[in-house]
Amino acid sequence: MHFRIDTTSREAIYQQIVGQVREGLARGTLTPGERLPSVRELARGLVVNPNTIARAYTELEREGTLITRPGLGVFVAEPNQELTKKSRQKRLVETMDRLLTEAVHLGFTAEEVLELIADRSQEFQWPGADGAGKKPRS
Repeated sequence: MHFRIDTTSREAIYQQIVGQVREGLARGTLTPGERLPSVRELARGLVVNPNTIARAYTELEREGTLITRPGLGVFVAEPNQELTKKSRQKRLVETMDRLLTEAVHLGFTAEEVLELIADRSQEFQWPGADGAGKKPRS
């Protein structure tokens, strides 16, 4: 996976990295078991403080997205559905409320938002009944 940072963004660098890992998983460009660069490798490649990378990796590890295997590296963890459906739904509703607030602020209609969501959802992998994700279109 290729990481990039935007030094002009208001979003902290560690949050940019966390977001890119989450997005990579959602889009299928990162897969469970895949090795990520070490803290030092990524810090050197992005020219940032290693503590910034460590903070991102720690947050992702705490939420169960990454796992560190001593002596081997940092890997994408297997999906874990420990959260109940109710708690997952609560997190999603909170995120959707922020998205919808922004959409209203930007002057979008409900129909425009639904159309954009339908279009963008084609870019992500969705778990099916058999657990297989939908492949992103080329």
